[in-house]
Amino acid sequence: MNKQVEIKKASPKDFETDQEVRWCPGCGDYAILKGVQMALANTGSTPENTVFVSGIGCSSRFPYYVSTYGFHTIHGRAPGFATGIKLANPELEVWLVTGDGDGLSIGGNHMLHVLRRNLNIQIMLFNNEIYGLTKGQYSPTSKPGLKTPSTPMGSVDAPLSPCVFALGAGARFVARGIDTSLKELPGTLARAKEHVGASFVEIFQNCIVYNDNVFGEFTAKKTAKDTQLHVKHGEKMIFGKEVQKGLRFNSEKFGLEVVTIGEEGITEDDILVHDETNRHMAFMLCELETPDFPVICGVIYCNPAESYESSVHYQVEQAKQNKKADFNALLHSGRTWVVD
Repeated sequence: MNKQVEIKKASPKDFETDQEVRWCPGCGDYAILKGVQMALANTGSTPENTVFVSGIGCSSRFPYYVSTYGFHTIHGRAPGFATGIKLANPELEVWLVTGDGDGLSIGGNHMLHVLRRNLNIQIMLFNNEIYGLTKGQYSPTSKPGLKTPSTPMGSVDAPLSPCVFALGAGARFVARGIDTSLKELPGTLARAKEHVGASFVEIFQNCIVYNDNVFGEFTAKKTAKDTQLHVKHGEKMIFGKEVQKGLRFNSEKFGLEVVTIGEEGITEDDILVHDETNRHMAFMLCELETPDFPVICGVIYCNPAESYESSVHYQVEQAKQNKKADFNALLHSGRTWVVD
């Protein structure tokens, strides 16, 4: 008699390693690590079928702290390694971990191409608006005026929005999360894993040493309900402590605005319904700036398309079926000539 083997579902602890976690005390990366381990367990991931790939930076120590396969690679080039891994074995679950410096500065070119190619991986970009590992220089996402060792008089650069960049590069899945929001973050990461194609998740992460409380205006618990909007597909974009604020489209300004339900004749019918398949809406939501607007979190855009590695492997199979290995015929095919 054949015995059925019961497969035990992994728990978050199954993804913990015996390595000492060496981030600064109070770093937001600790909470993200916990959220990722929760998401892996909740979605049925297995350590032996999962790979974490990273570049250089504080966030890039991540593979050491997750009990899976892992590659700690070189500055900005993690997308190239992830591409090779996924092409070699499409069945593997591949997560790419990067930061605003690693992924958008030296790695900006590589990030652009892995997104436009739509490789079926999950990309987590930890955004703390600073270079932490190299001792606090400004990064591509730093706000103007920020004084750092590399900008002693204040940064004059226009900051880059990671989600707007991802949309512009052709990403088919764009989402946002907050390091300490463990009620929402695992669910967002689960959606990223479920998506077929490149999933880009920006995670606001606090650097307690070099850029502490940079996101305090919208992460403070006392005011979070008024400063954050966690969107869900098909639901009204309503937020606020009293659940009375919402986003409305202003046709005259051709943009979004915050309105209060019950004031000036505003009703729930005036509030926009989130459509995660609408790329134009996604751009508008990602471009909203605080403090006039809430920070948009959750799945902002999701519109699947065929993944890169599936297209590549399809071509390989087609080539195998259509071509026979005949080296002599190959040498005499195409453009040939005779030398007298």
